[in-house]
Amino acid sequence: MSKVVVGLSGGVDSSVAAAALHRQGYEVVGLTLWLMKGKGQCCSEGMVDAARLCEELAIPYHVVDSREVFERYIVNYLVEGYGAGITPLPCSQCNKAVKFGPMLNYAREELGIDRIATGHYARVTYDAVGDRYQLRRAVDLTKDQSYFLYDLEQSVLANVMFPLGEQTKVETRQMAAEFGLHTAEKPESQDLCLIEAHGSMRTFLDQFLAPKAGDIVDPTGKVLGQHDGIHHYTIGQRKGIGIAAAQPLYVIGIDAGRNQVIVGDRSQAQNPDCTVGRINWVAIAPPTTPIHAEVQIRYRSPAVGATIIPLTGAGEATARVKVVFDEPQFSVTPGQAAVWYDGEVLLGGGIIEPLTNPEDSSR
Repeated sequence: MSKVVVGLSGGVDSSVAAAALHRQGYEVVGLTLWLMKGKGQCCSEGMVDAARLCEELAIPYHVVDSREVFERYIVNYLVEGYGAGITPLPCSQCNKAVKFGPMLNYAREELGIDRIATGHYARVTYDAVGDRYQLRRAVDLTKDQSYFLYDLEQSVLANVMFPLGEQTKVETRQMAAEFGLHTAEKPESQDLCLIEAHGSMRTFLDQFLAPKAGDIVDPTGKVLGQHDGIHHYTIGQRKGIGIAAAQPLYVIGIDAGRNQVIVGDRSQAQNPDCTVGRINWVAIAPPTTPIHAEVQIRYRSPAVGATIIPLTGAGEATARVKVVFDEPQFSVTPGQAAVWYDGEVLLGGGIIEPLTNPEDSSR
């Protein structure tokens, strides 16, 4: 009988993943990573629900205290990023550094099991010609989470299962009801666990970053107002800027060095290109010439056509790339991921680097 460790959050998706594999005859072991310090309801309630599920399925259940790892790789990563004027994407970082790699290591070293599974909506296939594992979009494109998984390496993809990748969320709910799982009607969780635990990203950040007043300026450097901390702003933001104007204003730049937030109209928030670093190539080997692909620059936005141009840096031909969009894109945000696809196949991705400050060319 095949053994598999299933990562359990206590939600309906991971519950169905575990129950489905159990029904298929796998010897399932439940595992929850305890991520949050303090009250952190998403973890405390999740562990209770995960433990109850394992009782219902009569399978072993383990909890791994990952709070220090989470603080080092996610909390510090977020605080440092926002303090530097960028908007970090914690989920892909968490998947690589906190969840999948450590979970696979624990499964192997402590339990003697070589396979892990989660309730993510994505698919993994093997390309024999290229001798690489491919990460593909889920069948349910409205729930597809491949964007957050772009940074998983081949060693992880070779040993991970996504049981929900071939079905819709509606089917997952139906399966939960059919299995009689107590999580069948559990509400959808927040996309970001820190928001669920702290109420908002602002509330979370205010615990670590003190208010620091500065200027809100237009692209020419004219002072339009004041802010109480650059960590309260992100590229593309319109609401909450606090400046009355004849037309809507958007955050188009954040200058940490000058402690300034730069605002402009929507046209000034469009970017024709961006530079992307920390690249992870998934379905293909690092290319040495430009390729055209569909690029997704945030989770809730559609992929758009773009040319990906390898750049020389850090001794590697593709340590960084330049992404030139077919059409300028709104709110290209440093710190977020740019992920490129060929249809449903995820080719690779990386982190958007800081853009040239809009005011620099005007001063």
